[in-house]
Amino acid sequence: MKFFYLLFFSLLNISCSIKYKTSEFNLSESPPEPDYSNKESWAVLPDLWNPYLEEIVGKPKLKKSDVFFIYPTLFLDKKNPKWNTDIFDPSIRNDILKKAVAYQASAWVKAANLYVPFYRQAHYRIFINPYSEQGHEAGILSYKDVRKAFEYYLKHYNQGKPIIIAAHSQGSLHAKKILQEFFDGKPLQKKLIAAYLIGVKIEKSMFQEIKPLELPEQTGGFVSWNTYKKNKFPKRYKDWFQGGIVTNPISWNTEKKSQESQHLGVLYSDKKIYPKSLSVEIIDGMIWSTLPKVPKRFFLSFIKNYHFADINLFWADIQKNAVNRSETWFQQNTQ
Repeated sequence: MKFFYLLFFSLLNISCSIKYKTSEFNLSESPPEPDYSNKESWAVLPDLWNPYLEEIVGKPKLKKSDVFFIYPTLFLDKKNPKWNTDIFDPSIRNDILKKAVAYQASAWVKAANLYVPFYRQAHYRIFINPYSEQGHEAGILSYKDVRKAFEYYLKHYNQGKPIIIAAHSQGSLHAKKILQEFFDGKPLQKKLIAAYLIGVKIEKSMFQEIKPLELPEQTGGFVSWNTYKKNKFPKRYKDWFQGGIVTNPISWNTEKKSQESQHLGVLYSDKKIYPKSLSVEIIDGMIWSTLPKVPKRFFLSFIKNYHFADINLFWADIQKNAVNRSETWFQQNTQ
């Protein structure tokens, strides 16, 4: 039976009582550092495609905009004591290309040239007590890779084009830091089309000048949301979600509700788009979604946490919105 391709992300709803094999972080035991001058350290470049991505969006066409995508946590093995992934591990690379790139990053391909660096992502247990303090440096190491990749991208690939920053989950935590360090109140902010900081709590106070986007064609700011089943709350709602910025990823405005008739489409595991498949309601810090109308939806009825599908549920909506914001940016900056 096929569920959403990222069904295993339902592990993010897992109880903190689960035990992980672990060890003290040791920098000397970290996997080899990526070299972003080498294409082997990139999952996707405009001239470095893969068949999984091509099945969904076709072959690449050069655009006037770029999107820098940072993928979510895929390192979930409870028996692996390592803190960071080895980007040269074939199974890791395959997961990123087949899952995060094909089913998530693909949403922005119609709007912009796609850049996806491999990085030494931290193990999921970094987000769970008592491991979070023990693995703090693993998260720092992950961000250092993302930062180096972005610096290389700016110097060697960007060539002055406007930029979309897109990310999910752990990737959005790194993307937030990229915005703070490179864009917020700095000259590069003028090149920011939009930042899609999906799957984490983002508060207004995290940025000085970058603001939440409240209209579907606004540029220069950010959008964010976390998705849960309608009328359900996560156990750590107050800590992880309440008070965060929530964007309606169907209307892209301040409306608290959107109907099925407005929904452009879910990207499902069969690589097909299912429009008019769900409705949403905005609550404090989260989106409530109805059970999507997709094949074998019965099996999804047992899942409350839709974090694994934060992007998939609104794939076609994101695609159109990214194109609209990119076009608006050029209209505003070529007059």
